[in-house]
Amino acid sequence: MKYIDYYETLGISKTASEKEIKQAYRKLARQHHPDLHQGDAKAKAEEKFKLINEAYEVLGDPEKRSKYDQLGMNWQAGDNIHFDPTNPAGNQSYTYQRAADFDNSNFGFSDFFSSIFGQNFTHSEHGGSKANSGNYKGEDVDASISLAVNELIHGAEKELYLSLPNVCTTCHGQRFSQQGICPSCGGTGVIEDTRTVKVKIPAGLYPGATLRLKGLGGKGYGTGSAGDLHLHLQVAENASWQITGSDLETELILYPEQAVLGDSIKVSTPHGPVQLKIQPTTHTGQRLRLKNKGLPKKQGLGDLYLRIRIDIPQNLSPAAKELYQQLHNLNITDQDTPESKIA
Repeated sequence: MKYIDYYETLGISKTASEKEIKQAYRKLARQHHPDLHQGDAKAKAEEKFKLINEAYEVLGDPEKRSKYDQLGMNWQAGDNIHFDPTNPAGNQSYTYQRAADFDNSNFGFSDFFSSIFGQNFTHSEHGGSKANSGNYKGEDVDASISLAVNELIHGAEKELYLSLPNVCTTCHGQRFSQQGICPSCGGTGVIEDTRTVKVKIPAGLYPGATLRLKGLGGKGYGTGSAGDLHLHLQVAENASWQITGSDLETELILYPEQAVLGDSIKVSTPHGPVQLKIQPTTHTGQRLRLKNKGLPKKQGLGDLYLRIRIDIPQNLSPAAKELYQQLHNLNITDQDTPESKIA
């Protein structure tokens, strides 16, 4: 009997979390659902869909996954692998039994699956009346949002358009109905519900932070409470600020006389204007650091860096031109000394 790598089937690692397993299954189940294909492609999709569901039956159940992982480590010991659930000590004396097709539908499980779980895999495991009377907490949902620099610093109110997974009301999240694969959810166990929600982003959150919004996730089943929305915060690109982690950088333009003589000027920052003292002989390319004027971080604030660029005013008055001419003549005179002459 050929060993089936259920992890490879779902395209996940052996260390995948329950959430990652569920996400991978739903993505593949939608992609390979037979109703989305025609002709020969439909037949291939049916086989792939069965294998995907079989993989999730095992990996989506902690107990089955543990049993499968134990077996998987020893499968190469021989072609015929048996599993005796009454012998957990590990003596490999197992019997082959074909698992009954679910509700007499065409959804059959492989011999490999049957050899592990035998005929005890029945409709009751999928829920039946037990599922109908159950109460389940809604799923937690992950979403990302990009915020402007000022929104991260000062907070904001945002409107989000979310697609939320809710328990399928036909199969009650069990993926199967009396007709076999649930026609309402396509075997995923959930139906997508779109909702627009308003959220308040508090001030001072840093890029990469996660905001947990209780009750804004998927709806619960029965009396189960709704899941939570985990909102991952990112900072949007900005034309005014170059962003590096929690530090910001921007260009500060000075006139030549300000750079040479020094000055006191008002500078805009994301936290409001500040008065900045320019030291004499400041040069182009120099960076001035304004501490704690950047983005929030886990502890404190980042810094704001001002990159100096010296520019010439486009419209000079005659008096200003005269002064620049005098400065030019003075520089020529200073350079025309015996020491600077070339013999």
